[in-house]
Amino acid sequence: MFTGIVEEVGRVTRIEQRGENRRITVAAKNSPRELETGQSIAVSGVCLTALDIMPGSFCADLAPETWVRTSFSRIREGALVNLELPMKADGRFGGHIVQGHVDGIGKFLALERIADSENFWLRIELPPEIERYTVFKGSISIEGVSLTVAKLEGAELERTMCTIAIIPHTVEMTNLNSLKCGDPVNLEADLIAKYVEKMMSREENQDSLTVEELVQQGF
Repeated sequence: MFTGIVEEVGRVTRIEQRGENRRITVAAKNSPRELETGQSIAVSGVCLTALDIMPGSFCADLAPETWVRTSFSRIREGALVNLELPMKADGRFGGHIVQGHVDGIGKFLALERIADSENFWLRIELPPEIERYTVFKGSISIEGVSLTVAKLEGAELERTMCTIAIIPHTVEMTNLNSLKCGDPVNLEADLIAKYVEKMMSREENQDSLTVEELVQQGF
């Protein structure tokens, strides 16, 4: 489990085709020191398995599904990626619950300085499968970064624009400042919202069952 607090920005130094999979090599100063082969690491919000760990780098294999359904489809050698090691059992919970399981791909629209402020507006286009779990002041993981929703616009349309206030530290310590308009970004919705939806759906289904069906299910 992760918390969406980026610990380091790494750089993809190599992308190698190995059969149907791709192997990426990520250069990083600190993360490889704490990794062991087979351990998990979040790379721009995707939980990957660390392999071939060296003092200043590690590798990870990407299945075709991971490549197609994440923002890795846009990366090239030299791309910056956000890195986070799994949360320790005795660690502080600084962000929100992040599993490293990408729920959908958004589109980076802009990172703009707020008028008369040192902070920035981050604007992301959300697909419907993410919008349904996104609420004002709620949590969302973008490229593995735990962020808070400031504004939602166009929810009645097929695509929704999500606006988030970003402080300079977040811009400096993540890959957000390296993105270009139109770039795909990894999105993970709030886990709690997904569980709430499932529980409410079960309750609605139970309410619609007949007495005989409820009896058969043990109610």
